[in-house]
Amino acid sequence: MLKRLTIITAMMIMNVTIMFAQWDVQFSDYTAVKSLYNPAVSGTDGLFNAAAAYSLQMAGYDDAPRTMYIGADIPVYFFGPRHGAGVSILNDEIGIFTTQKVNLQYAFNMKMGKKGKLAFGVQGSMLRETIDPKNMKLDDPGDPAFPTSSVNGSGFDLGAGIYYYHPKYWAGISAVHLTEPLLELGETHQITFSRMYYLMAGGNINIKNTLLSLQPSLFVQSDLQSWREDVQCKLTYEYEKRKFYCGVGYSPNTSVTALIGGYFHGIKLGYSYQMYTGGVGLENGSHEIVLSYQTDLDLFKKGRNRHKSVRFL
Repeated sequence: MLKRLTIITAMMIMNVTIMFAQWDVQFSDYTAVKSLYNPAVSGTDGLFNAAAAYSLQMAGYDDAPRTMYIGADIPVYFFGPRHGAGVSILNDEIGIFTTQKVNLQYAFNMKMGKKGKLAFGVQGSMLRETIDPKNMKLDDPGDPAFPTSSVNGSGFDLGAGIYYYHPKYWAGISAVHLTEPLLELGETHQITFSRMYYLMAGGNINIKNTLLSLQPSLFVQSDLQSWREDVQCKLTYEYEKRKFYCGVGYSPNTSVTALIGGYFHGIKLGYSYQMYTGGVGLENGSHEIVLSYQTDLDLFKKGRNRHKSVRFL
């Protein structure tokens, strides 16, 4: 998360008007919003999925980063149940910068074995970046590295991904900002979004003769110059369609995360707290809330091939 502040630091020490975008936001409960990072996830599990997430990072600091996400995906049944579609909206604020992103996704999937599916997805996005310096105090008000009033710019972006789904395990690779869009903000400011790559994988392991199961997962994010790796494991208790979970995550040299939540009749509410292991302090971590809903549309399949999704575990 500290790397997201690089853009601000660079502008303060360099008198430049071309800026490079911070890393994309990473939610602590990344398995709850997988389609945000990989468009091939959309509709692949045959279920309607909707999720909303809110994250407040570096709590206690002025102008701390905060992010809101709303998204949904659904299987599309035409020419056979092999298509999926999704839409999402992301609003990310950090200091004087606001990034807004609207994604439209399409996925095509094919059967792999008795229960598995291999999906290919593409994503078209509209990006909008705003710089609003109204609350910023500068020693030199005429510094050309900063605009004197609010400026914004927009552009088109592309993403793509591959995703394998099985009721017991899943994995995917994807890339966003494939076009590396350059946004013009006013007459003198620009911002570039560099390509980002993601690797995700996880599983659903039932503990024999118990009502418990484990959901380990891995998430890697990179621009091929810097890397962030996250490993996570949740322990889930399930009884009569009620589920409760707790978990822990770890990112080397970055943070430790605690997660807790539950879901009932397809509705999930989860909370996580990410504690940074260096630089910021344990009390100035990230708070995150995820609310999601999932249901089986049961169109055209008449009860066949029912399976348990690991999307929100």
